[in-house]
Amino acid sequence: MKCFLSKITVLGMVFAILSCVTSSALKFTPGTYQGTAPGYNGDITMEVTVDAGRILSIRTVSQNDTPEGSGLAYERIPQAIIDGQTLAVDGVSGATFSSDGIIAAVTAALEKSGVDINALQTKGKAATGPVKRSLVAEKADVVVIGAGGAGLAAGISASQNGAKVIILEKMPRAGGNTIISGAAYNAVDPERQKPQGIEDSTDLHFTQTYEGGDKVGDPVLVRTLVEGSLPALHWMESMGMEFTPDVFTVLGGLWPRAHRPVKPLGTGYIETDLNYIKLHSDQITILYDTKAAELIVKDGRVTGVKASGPDKDYEFTASKGVVIATGGFGANKELRQKYNTQWPDLTNAGTTNHPGATGDGLVMAEAAGANFVGMEYVQLLPMGDPKTGSLSGNIEQAVEDRFFVNKDGNRFVDEGARRDVMTLALFQQRDAFMWVICDKHSYPTPQVKNNFNESIEELIQQGRAFGADTIEELAGKIG
Repeated sequence: MKCFLSKITVLGMVFAILSCVTSSALKFTPGTYQGTAPGYNGDITMEVTVDAGRILSIRTVSQNDTPEGSGLAYERIPQAIIDGQTLAVDGVSGATFSSDGIIAAVTAALEKSGVDINALQTKGKAATGPVKRSLVAEKADVVVIGAGGAGLAAGISASQNGAKVIILEKMPRAGGNTIISGAAYNAVDPERQKPQGIEDSTDLHFTQTYEGGDKVGDPVLVRTLVEGSLPALHWMESMGMEFTPDVFTVLGGLWPRAHRPVKPLGTGYIETDLNYIKLHSDQITILYDTKAAELIVKDGRVTGVKASGPDKDYEFTASKGVVIATGGFGANKELRQKYNTQWPDLTNAGTTNHPGATGDGLVMAEAAGANFVGMEYVQLLPMGDPKTGSLSGNIEQAVEDRFFVNKDGNRFVDEGARRDVMTLALFQQRDAFMWVICDKHSYPTPQVKNNFNESIEELIQQGRAFGADTIEELAGKIG
């Protein structure tokens, strides 16, 4: 028994590798320096202040990255560089481009101080020592895995029905795909549609959704969606969510019933949820940087979750249920290839998903015996950035106000068609590439912003969009 316990103790230990560059090995010319490097949405400029032997402070001078996706990188990375006196720091999950840009900009600034950059980029001698990870057992009525739009809504709804809730999020922030989405919300809404002269009904919404999915979807679930969408919108509004008064047709939406949030991207949804949770913190707890690893199954029922945080492991017991709200697998190339049956090879395709959308919940559910349905229906959009896959940088707004042309300058598809129809048509074009054309109707001034809070002026300055006064001039600029 003693031998067995000692093995368990050893298994419960990990060796943490701690490193830093000792300040005595560094020699700076005291002063304040600036450096610039490419970020996710343009250049990043960082300002670094040093004395003779240490990095004293790091400040962001300018950047165009979205705070929703990259904000934590601008907080964590400069602090990590200062704490460790090293450039050999880890990036922030979900903000790879911004992380790399911040480190590169700080490096460029420090080069001006005369310091040995190689010494700063090399981690110091590792000091190893055992660090014991504690195991924490916690109980709740409901445990939700994932703090995106679905997970937060599930947690709030459970709380409003009297449950004590714990929400687990593997990323360092909430939001998931929702916070970086275009955020259009489809719902039949006579109050907004009738003043615009739009006739609509839940039956039409049902028909377009069901037939738009080639009648593969479960009719009961489709009916639940179309009948529940407006009450759910009103539920969000009751908590402070704001939408603009007019509706529009979102890409692939097939009818003008899309609601646009007042705040950019999906920030309005997530901020509304988090504000509610903050006011009800006695009922709902969110644990960030906490990755669910395994569903606990007893007597054929899921009763809890095993998870790991930065410095401890958890075993959560849920008396009334576990909600898996971990999103899809768009950022997992292996799972994309495993389930894809309808598209060409997706190995090198970009994704509009955030980096955490790797299908973890699916893997856990499968291990617990879950039955999967419809995994082969992978949605593709024809609007991703050619370099990053992101929807940001996109100048399209309502379906009615733009058209697509290929590299030969020809229209090739109905821009109001289904998303799969448009994507298949795009695959057939030269280099699978297209231009989105808008006019002054969509952008009457250079300051008008797209759905991602980027002005057309900024996009043109960054070389991500082109502007011209005539068709001929525009054709020349885009070749």
